[in-house]
Parts: sequence; structure tokens; C-alpha cells
Amino acid sequence: MRSRGRPGRVRTERRRARCARGPPPIRGERPGAGGPGAPSGTRMGGRPTSVPPVARVWRPRRPRPARRLIGTRDRTPTHPPPASRPLTTTRLRNHRMDLLEYQGKQLFGRHGLAVSDGKPVTTVEDAVAAANEIGYPVVVKAQVLIGGRGKAGGVKLAANEDEAREHASNILGLDIKGHITRTVWIEHASDIDTEYYASILLDRSAKKPLLMFSIEGGVEIETVAEETPEKLIKHHIDPLVGLTREEAIKVATDGKAADDVIEGVADALVALYEVWIEEDASLAEINPLIVTPDRKVKALDAKVTLDGNAAFRHPDHAELGDSANADPIEVKAAEQGVTYVKLDGDIGILGNGAGLVMSTLDVVAQHGGTPANFLDAGGGSDAAKVKQAVELILANENVKAVLFNIFGGITRCDEVANGLIAAFEDLKPSVPFVVRLDGTNDVQGREILEQAALPNVYAAKTMDGAAEQVVALAKGA
Repeated sequence: MRSRGRPGRVRTERRRARCARGPPPIRGERPGAGGPGAPSGTRMGGRPTSVPPVARVWRPRRPRPARRLIGTRDRTPTHPPPASRPLTTTRLRNHRMDLLEYQGKQLFGRHGLAVSDGKPVTTVEDAVAAANEIGYPVVVKAQVLIGGRGKAGGVKLAANEDEAREHASNILGLDIKGHITRTVWIEHASDIDTEYYASILLDRSAKKPLLMFSIEGGVEIETVAEETPEKLIKHHIDPLVGLTREEAIKVATDGKAADDVIEGVADALVALYEVWIEEDASLAEINPLIVTPDRKVKALDAKVTLDGNAAFRHPDHAELGDSANADPIEVKAAEQGVTYVKLDGDIGILGNGAGLVMSTLDVVAQHGGTPANFLDAGGGSDAAKVKQAVELILANENVKAVLFNIFGGITRCDEVANGLIAAFEDLKPSVPFVVRLDGTNDVQGREILEQAALPNVYAAKTMDGAAEQVVALAKGA
């Protein structure tokens, strides 16, 4: 009988038994029957009638040394113990982190990608000092995680100290689509001859990094892909080899980059891939990648998104991002280890499992509702986690109704019901709740809610019915 949890010992005992039995019978002979001339104490075929003592000394197999593939780096996890992880690093886990432009450029420069000289500052006086140090003309750029900075007045050219002071005064504190500018990037102005586009992202369908390059830079790449798709080169990269220089030259050539800058473009593409792989990014984009009149290639802008799941490998990433403009509910959720994304609607959503939550958002939208959040309570949610999730949902003042959609597997529906009761006792919410429980202990969960007789709590049997009901309640609020 196989012993669970000790497969190595079982295999060792089987090997000993096979060695003790000796070689298999000779083809054509009938094992199990003695015959004339058979050695004493054996059956025909050489199998012993009794197992002799095993003289072989058995030693544990030596572990094989880890093999490192050419073109890859050592990515062995080095998780620190949970107690030693800084709070900021914990906050990044399981979440993506978008970098400000200057932070992306600093990563680019670290990996040999040419960028303009610049300095981030947070005060007007520091901005003037930085401009004087870098040399005029300079560009004063708002550092916010939103597009349309130029149209909103967040990017200005300064030819002298007075203009630098004026632009820094106007941009610091500027509200750009809800993002307050607290940092500006002072950069030496660049002469531009040509603008290209380059990016590397993960193509999940192909399970490979995807390099995109176009000579149509400085515009939305979606526009290029739609109107002139022949000008957008897409190249999948073998993750076990990396982006070779030969591949980069071919991409630049196929993309019809100018002949005299193909080498420079190839260098930039290789460096961009190095940023993507070494910094554990999910997106590394340059728009535009410029060619100057003296035929130098450099990144004029930077858009980088880091994978929070790899934060333990990069303690230096802990201070990146735009925490000053981060949504406080999302920050609190990340600290609690809850997957929460704030949306623009008025219907709070809680489910267990990302797929179920996404389906719930879709069904609510189909019935004319607008979700206020994405909240995945995860598997194994207990009463305390459910109460915690309710607090996060109700922290959004726009929420007019809440939908609980729970499919019990590891998560027990009775625990969800108890958590909801605890939340009502402490928070006393005024908005209606629609609760759909199905799966493990769903009957007990519904009985608990029925006995508690919570105000404004409605039970639903199906996801479709629950979505229809919560939309009606939100519209009637």
C-alpha cells in the first residue's frame, strides 16, 4: 500500500525488492515452475525462492545542480520572512504599479537607454534651481498617472529662469483629471527630427513577451494599429533566449526606420527589453522614441508598469509609484491583502474568485447597473474577512446598493452570513444588500440570514436575479 507523503521511501523499497528478485525470466521459459537442471533453491528463470540478504548499500540520490539557460538571469525566489517585509512591499504584492514618467526614465537610464538630463522637484524654488543647473531651454512636466497632460497645461517649455518659475508655479498643484500635481520633472529640451514608438508587453495568448515598433511615434498607438496597421511591427520574443541584437535590427529594418539609425534603434530595443525582464515589468513603453538632428536615439517619454507579484525581488521599487494620488480605499485594501479596484458606478460588488466577480460586473452592467468596485474576497474567506470587505465597499460614498455573489467552495456560505451580520452590527449600513449564496453550507447561510432578519437585506437564488434586483434597488435609492 502506498504511503502518502513519503513517495521517496516507497520507491526506494521497490527498487530493493526488484534487485532482490534478480533478472527477469529468459524469454521462452515458463517462470514459476522448476525443471530438470534448475539450480537448487531457484525456480526456472533464475528467480530465487527465498529473498537473500541485500548487500548493496543504498544512499540518497544527490540533488541535481540547477541548470541556467543561456540568455536568462537567475530568478530564484528569495522571499524574506513575512515579518521582515516592509509595509510598502506588502502593499505591492499581487498588484501592478504604474510609474511616473521620471521614475520610468530613471529605470531606462539604469539599463543603458539614452534619456534627457532631468531632475524631479516638488517646490518652485527647487524647480528653478534644477533648470539653472541643467541649462536652458528646459521642459517643465507634470508628473501624474494620467494622459492629456499637455492639453491640461501640464507640459511647458521654459527658455529662461523667469519662465521656469512661472511654469513651475502654475503646474505644481494643478488638478489634471482628478490627479493633483505634486512633482514636476525638469528636463533639458530636446531637438527632434523623427518620432518612433516602441514597447514591450506580455502577450498572454502567446505566452511570450511582445515587442511592438512603429515609425509613427508621438500619437496613440491604437490609432496606428487601426488606421495604418502595416506600420506597426509585432515581434514575439523567446523568453528563454531574450531579445537578440540581430532580432532588434530586423525589427527596426522591417519597421522602416531610417538606415543611419537602425543600429541606434536596435540598441534602444535591446535596452528596453532588459528593463522589462530585469525589473519584472508587465509594460515598458516609449512614446516617442526620438531621433535627434545629430542622429542620436533616446527616450523622450516613459511608461512603465511593474508586476507587484515580483516586489520581493526589488526592494528598491518600494518607494516608486504615485502614492500621494493613490485612492485611499485601494491603499487600505492592499494593506489588508484584499483585491479591490475602485470604479465609477454606484453598486458595490463582492464575490469570491476573480472570474466570478468579473462575471458579476458583466451581469450587473447587462441589467443597466454601473459597478462601484471590483472586490475579490478570495477563497477561504471567513467572517472577519467578509466584515473587512463590507467596510471597504461602504467607504465609497457613491455606493447606493451592494451585491454579494458567493459560490461556496473553500469559502463557506455560513461564514459569509456571519460576517455580514457582524458588519451590520458595527457599521449599521443604510444601503440595501442583495445576497446570493450557493455552494458549501449555502442552506445554513441562508438560514442564518433569515433568523438574523437584517434590515435591507434581500436573498436571491440566481446571479441573474440578484443583479436585476440590486440594479432596481440602486435606481430606487
